[in-house]
Amino acid sequence: MGNDFTSALRPAIVMTILFAILLGIGYPLAMTGIGQTLFPAQANGSLIRDSGGKVIGSTVVGQAFTSERYFQTRPSAAGDGYDGLASSGSNLGPTAQALTDRVKADVEKRQAEGVTGAVPVDLITASGSGLDPDLSPAAALAQAPRIAKIRGLPETRVRALVAAETKGPMLGFLGEDRVNVLALNQALDRLGAGPAQ
Repeated sequence: MGNDFTSALRPAIVMTILFAILLGIGYPLAMTGIGQTLFPAQANGSLIRDSGGKVIGSTVVGQAFTSERYFQTRPSAAGDGYDGLASSGSNLGPTAQALTDRVKADVEKRQAEGVTGAVPVDLITASGSGLDPDLSPAAALAQAPRIAKIRGLPETRVRALVAAETKGPMLGFLGEDRVNVLALNQALDRLGAGPAQ
């Protein structure tokens, strides 16, 4: 009987060790190597650097822009706002008073900034992850008058910049048109300021 137990236990232990090495070490190393070889920028976080080489953000993780000179991102429910360590939605339902109060305050804030008409929904609601780096073109265009006025640029030029930075659905049919806010603000800085007004 003891001999049967030992002969049955040995293959189980060997297979456990083999699969631990294969799937715990071999597979992750292979996937890391493939990622670093075929998609190095994406595997390293899709980082964006300034002209001096300093990391200023990522194309796939949103960040808050507080200056009125920049396009603002959508609200974030991640920690204290765009905290990558606290990625999540707010889990507040449509009948939650806290959500209603926050959305009302955001609508008033956007209207005070000069957004007229209906405020685009992504300027007043957080994304599911709380870290969405993109806005709809409508949300970016709603901010164009403020940006044009503060920077002394013609509004048509700011609107053309938004159109130039707008990306279509992935593969032509997945998702909607979108504008990466960090890329848009970088393009805005390259555009410079208009004549002093």
